[in-house]
Amino acid sequence: MAVEAQIKNRSSSMKEFESLLNEDFKDRKLQENQIIKATVTEITKNFVVVDCKAKMEGMIPVEEFKNAKELEKIKPGSVIEVYLERIESFKGEIVISREKARRMTAWKKMEKVFETQEELVGYITGRVKGGYICTVDGLPTFMPASQIDLRPLKKIDHLMNIPVKVIATRIDKQRGNVCTSRRAVLEKSKNAEVKEALKNIKEGDIIENAKVKATTDWGIFLDINGLDALCHVSDISYGRVKKPSDLVTIGQSLKVRITKIDPVTNRISASVKALAEDPYSDIEKKYKVGKIYDGVCTKLMQYGAFVRLQEGVEGLIHNSELSWTNKNIEPSKVLSVSQSIKIKIVSIDIEAKRISLSYKGTLENPWKNLQNKVGSVMEVKIKNVTDKAIFVELDSGLTGMIHYKEISFNESQDNLKKYKKNDLIKAKIIEIKDERIRLSIRSLEKDPMDWFKQNKKKIGSIISTKVVEVSKTGVKVAVDPEKKIIVTIKKNQLAIEPSDCRPEIYSTGNTMADAKITELDTKNRKIVLSPKAAQIDEEKSLVAKFGEGAKKSGATLKGIFEKALSGKKKKNKKE
Repeated sequence: MAVEAQIKNRSSSMKEFESLLNEDFKDRKLQENQIIKATVTEITKNFVVVDCKAKMEGMIPVEEFKNAKELEKIKPGSVIEVYLERIESFKGEIVISREKARRMTAWKKMEKVFETQEELVGYITGRVKGGYICTVDGLPTFMPASQIDLRPLKKIDHLMNIPVKVIATRIDKQRGNVCTSRRAVLEKSKNAEVKEALKNIKEGDIIENAKVKATTDWGIFLDINGLDALCHVSDISYGRVKKPSDLVTIGQSLKVRITKIDPVTNRISASVKALAEDPYSDIEKKYKVGKIYDGVCTKLMQYGAFVRLQEGVEGLIHNSELSWTNKNIEPSKVLSVSQSIKIKIVSIDIEAKRISLSYKGTLENPWKNLQNKVGSVMEVKIKNVTDKAIFVELDSGLTGMIHYKEISFNESQDNLKKYKKNDLIKAKIIEIKDERIRLSIRSLEKDPMDWFKQNKKKIGSIISTKVVEVSKTGVKVAVDPEKKIIVTIKKNQLAIEPSDCRPEIYSTGNTMADAKITELDTKNRKIVLSPKAAQIDEEKSLVAKFGEGAKKSGATLKGIFEKALSGKKKKNKKE
């Protein structure tokens, strides 16, 4: 009985303790997936034991403290932040993490400082593709290789695993990625130094000892009292500068004027030529439009040649002003660099500081001597033969064109085949317009079209022709005895009767039925012939002659003949 009483009392005490414990934990508001405070109670070889005010103590692997170098800083009684993953696992244990708490805290901090662009302290711990791993408060971030310094670095051993100041440049909340930059901190610091230094200079200041730091094709980099400045190639001299390195050397002191200070980028622009006298200030007094002067060719381009008139003053000869005979000639075929030449001033633009020059203006103009030579016959040399024309060179050096229609009166492109390059031929100048010369070979011959005038043939005239060629669409016939005037009679114009409109019934060399000239334009060489029209005219004439009232009755030529023949038979019987 005594034993039963003891067991009963002990059971009652356990229930009372459990009730008090549960009541105590009701007041402890623990929530999963939150950061909570915990007290270190013990540090063992493998674990750090903490009291989270839960039913059981939590155990955190010491590796989570070693990575952040916290192990030597904590001791029993120290309060730390931990991440509560689960209040009670299937084993009845509390699941917590110091590393996750550190990362969550760091991420929240990162989001905050990203908005303010506050500087952070990080450690470059490793290299990855395209950059480096920079750990900030236990949070690994990505630092692109271009963001580690102001200039590209081949080696970064001196920056590994030491505190470096960085700024968060990009945050991806969905992927949990952060990009950091050490370069941004350095630029910020440098800009602050530059702004302070810029207080001592202003636009318009003259610097006596600007040091040459480097040269490029586009300018000179200068050191002005510790500040970087650029003197663009266009600001070195009023004259043309091929390479700045030809004029200055590294370390050389130059006298320059500050022309611009960009308040946003803090970039400084300087000029050497701003201290020199502008040669264009009195340019119109020295040079007159239309006058000829001496010059030196300084540069050849695809579009023309640059010529120096004096130091700092250059003009451009456009391709079209190089030669009278070729408007698009390559400058290198006419001029060479350093060549002394005579040039003519075409125009002067003081505001743009541009001078247009002419080289051909100093040479004899062959076009003037050619104006009165329209109708002249001359011997020319063939330069080129295309599928449409012959291009020839005149004795003046000018180029003329003979269109294939001007080779012969038959106007056939096949005529081009008998002409070759460098052949000498005779031709007549028929037109000079807009600096273009047209010549003709056929003009040296008698025009076959004169046959119509000589024989008094015009529209409406009836002529006889010879068959030259037969095709499916019509018949080609020769009008004149010499067969120089060839006309195609269309199939539907061969005859009145459809059965007679077949080209195959005609033979080459035979005389064609009389045809009527329905269209005649000797200037444009257009001739239209129609045997059908001639037959219609003949039929109308017979109808008018033999058919009594034929026009009113609509009698045909066949009907008129039958009527006339039957009348003759009746008359013979009576006799």
